[in-house]
Amino acid sequence: MADLFQTGVLGGQGAKDLTVPDHANAFGPGTSTDYATGDLRRKYNFGDRVSELSIAQDPFFRLVSQVAKKPTDDPAFKWAEKRPSWNKRYAYVMGFKDSSGNSQFTEALITSSGNTNTGANIVAGDELTLFMAGDYLTDGNIANIYGNTTSAVTLGGSGTTPNFYLPGQVIKIPTMTAGQTSGASWGKSYMLVRLKEVVALHAGAAVDLKYPAEIKVEVVKASDSSYLDYAGWWDNDFSPGNADGDEVVSDRSIGSDATGNLEQARSYVVGTAHAEGSGYPETWKDQPYATNHGLTQIWKTSCAMTNTARATSLKYDESEWSRVWQQKLIEHKYDIETSLLFGSQHIDAQNDIQYTQGAVDYVSTYGNQFNLDVLTKTSDSFLDDMSNYFDPRYNNAGATVFMVSTAVYNWMHKLGGYFANNMGAVQPFTGGVSDTTASDSSKTLGRATSADIALVGKKKVLGVDVTTFSTPYGDMNIARNIHLDGTQVKMLGINLKNCSYRPLVGNGINRDTSVYVGVQTLENSGIDRRVDLILTEAGMEFSMPECHAIWT
Repeated sequence: MADLFQTGVLGGQGAKDLTVPDHANAFGPGTSTDYATGDLRRKYNFGDRVSELSIAQDPFFRLVSQVAKKPTDDPAFKWAEKRPSWNKRYAYVMGFKDSSGNSQFTEALITSSGNTNTGANIVAGDELTLFMAGDYLTDGNIANIYGNTTSAVTLGGSGTTPNFYLPGQVIKIPTMTAGQTSGASWGKSYMLVRLKEVVALHAGAAVDLKYPAEIKVEVVKASDSSYLDYAGWWDNDFSPGNADGDEVVSDRSIGSDATGNLEQARSYVVGTAHAEGSGYPETWKDQPYATNHGLTQIWKTSCAMTNTARATSLKYDESEWSRVWQQKLIEHKYDIETSLLFGSQHIDAQNDIQYTQGAVDYVSTYGNQFNLDVLTKTSDSFLDDMSNYFDPRYNNAGATVFMVSTAVYNWMHKLGGYFANNMGAVQPFTGGVSDTTASDSSKTLGRATSADIALVGKKKVLGVDVTTFSTPYGDMNIARNIHLDGTQVKMLGINLKNCSYRPLVGNGINRDTSVYVGVQTLENSGIDRRVDLILTEAGMEFSMPECHAIWT
């Protein structure tokens, strides 16, 4: 019976037979071989039950293939992304000219008592010329994403010129106090100016800057603070009033600080103001669309067996063919799952092979990036991550599933209340505010059990175990994914509204997971065996990287 499991030309592991040696279980009872049972597969006097190890092999594939399936009729498919512009009407002051025409480009220093470089007193009614630079691509409204430096947009770079300025707009310009050197000092006060004239939307070389908009404004409200830094961010050694050429925008990338110091230094349009009886204002038009593309990939799994083996009746699983078939289906899904997680979009032109994009590669390149060490990560730090990730100006879509490693799965449950001591949450106080200073250890924290992150419950979603946690930013649905164990990826936040599983379907041919029975049989080949084929051709579409996140 040496050829019962022969795979022949398929290139498997060669000839196999049913004479399987007796292997002891190294992970539990029965490790002794004193009572050898001989051939493990023959029908000796065993019990009626056999143990089978079962794990959740493919949670991501299950979810995206059933919730976010969108067939494509082209193995190289495209899609469009549309981003809102209402929240993008901001820029940074890069330099200015005072009412006397004196230029300040190295540091825009404005004081309520006088400009330190020109002596001009900035008060309500004064006219200034401002040079304003952006930090996102106006075509497509593509902005910097938190923690991402790989695809960061350079402040003042090509394509970032603010194009939304119109006469009559009111602009709020944040200022800081003299002597302050960090972003924490920003926003202590602000100036209000009304735009009178758009001089140029690309001043460029004329001011030795990159791509600012040059606008004339009238001061509506002078600042109570002293300084207005031209770029809105700085090196650690920066101090207002000192020449610091390192802050010139040149080629600085700012993606890693997308919502930190930058946010505090942005000058936003905060409305319009027009004269009584005035006519209709000018308007502007955005270009909110950006395009991207993806590729399908072909997965194949064969099931092959000699007809003699198929006809042999065995114990436990009477039909070896049926057993192997079940395992091959699991193997096929397993392969797709790992590709959808760790694949990288690529074309091997020499061998005519396409590879689709995986979630880890896409999000780590384009999406939000955070750190998560279960030994040091605190609930407060994690909530900060959530607030940055779910900033409604950039990510207002729900339906996010969080795939987590086993370590993070356990950590989340500890935060959620399985072990109250991990958060320091205690029973509600009964004695009032004075209990916060009580000596009793259950009262010293000064807060009740209502945790910021609380376990809500568990449920099955399309066969996937999903645990729901309540957070200040909405319910957080997490699923353990064993494929993340042992990797640098601790958690993936994938927004199912902005990703799609794209099986190739066209011209009456469905290339989604299909079974091709009898691709080789005795009847069609003269070879005494049967070969079936499982084939899938599909790709992944990930859009709007603002809506996805990775924790490493």
